[in-house]
Amino acid sequence: MTAARTSTPADRPQPGLRERKKIKTREAIRTATYALIKEQGYDATTIDQIAERAEVSPSTVFRYFPTKEDIVLTDEYDPVLLEELRARPADEPWAQSVRYVMQEAVRTGMEEDPEVARIRTHLLAQVPAVRSRMMESMSVTGRMFATAVAERTGLDPDSLEVRVHTMSLIGGLMETSMYWAEHGHEGDFPALLDRALDVLQNGLTVENP
Repeated sequence: MTAARTSTPADRPQPGLRERKKIKTREAIRTATYALIKEQGYDATTIDQIAERAEVSPSTVFRYFPTKEDIVLTDEYDPVLLEELRARPADEPWAQSVRYVMQEAVRTGMEEDPEVARIRTHLLAQVPAVRSRMMESMSVTGRMFATAVAERTGLDPDSLEVRVHTMSLIGGLMETSMYWAEHGHEGDFPALLDRALDVLQNGLTVENP
């Protein structure tokens, strides 16, 4: 999910050595990619250059990320976001749970690496291939959110209502990210996300002419 990360609770089991090595490799590839993009732009950055900078083989890059676009779009945090939703109080209104978790994820991501958040959202807004790949990947995240909705509400995760609701949330986050980038990353991103969530929760406020 674009520009969203969340912290790891202390009581969550930590990954084993093999998984930690995988995460370290993925992070090395991402770091190399962001550095090259900053130096020479997205289009000029090749998989071979990324592999050389990350000190891995091109085949390793492709094993972790099927496309160059995936490198800047994917992270380790969608499953964590789902866990955070599951950890919210059972009697808490669903809209409040979603707002809390998404805001915490965004704030954490901005605090950890604001430059990466800006690069990712800039690419989403400016590079058609990145935006197209994001549209493709949204359904995966949508299914994860639908699972959380079903667990909380008892609704069918494949029902039209749940699918529309979850994809509206993800689409809203994507549009907020693009809006932020298109306006020169001015303003507070969590505040923009709050505005987007208000629209999804309450609808548009239209003044009569």
